[in-house]
Amino acid sequence: MIGLARRAVSYYVNKTGRGRWLFKRFCNPDGFEWARYLARWGSLHSIGSNVWINVGCNIADPSLVRLGNNIALADCTLFCHDGAVFFSTIYNVKLDSVGPVDIRDNCFVGHAAIIMPCVTVGPGSIVAAGAVVRKDVPPGVVVAGNPARVICTVDELMKKFETRCNDYPWMDLIRERNGAYDPSVEPALMAMRVQYFFGESPK
Repeated sequence: MIGLARRAVSYYVNKTGRGRWLFKRFCNPDGFEWARYLARWGSLHSIGSNVWINVGCNIADPSLVRLGNNIALADCTLFCHDGAVFFSTIYNVKLDSVGPVDIRDNCFVGHAAIIMPCVTVGPGSIVAAGAVVRKDVPPGVVVAGNPARVICTVDELMKKFETRCNDYPWMDLIRERNGAYDPSVEPALMAMRVQYFFGESPK
């Protein structure tokens, strides 16, 4: 019964664009489902294919945001304006300070990262969790910190990942599982991780 109700809500919201809050809370959409909803009803300038957007992602000015293909946005914030309106009121002047956010193909933006106006994230780059990005990110790099700066290339990061993964005793499960999350192997996988890191079984 609950599954039928969720399907009905999902259909209605995606068909009409109404009830966004209900869709988020009741249907718990994954990042692909939420991105598809935003592609149709989120007023983004444009959005490519195979895009993942966590429901906690805050896109403050969607009409000034362009997203390429193969992008993942964690619970980050994209700003296309600053405090000019506030200063307009205080100093009795007319100001407008806005700019686009342009995230190119094959990029990842981590949890709590903030991307400021007039920023382009070059293709194949990673914005680390908590980074504050105030200027363009070159292609194929990892940026971190506040203000964000280049810390390595994505190729260098992948080599570090591969080296670290070689030591994990559960890599056979990772190679065999179906997709990024496979309910049939996740309990065994988590038990092995907890045992490896803490020396005890999960409680």
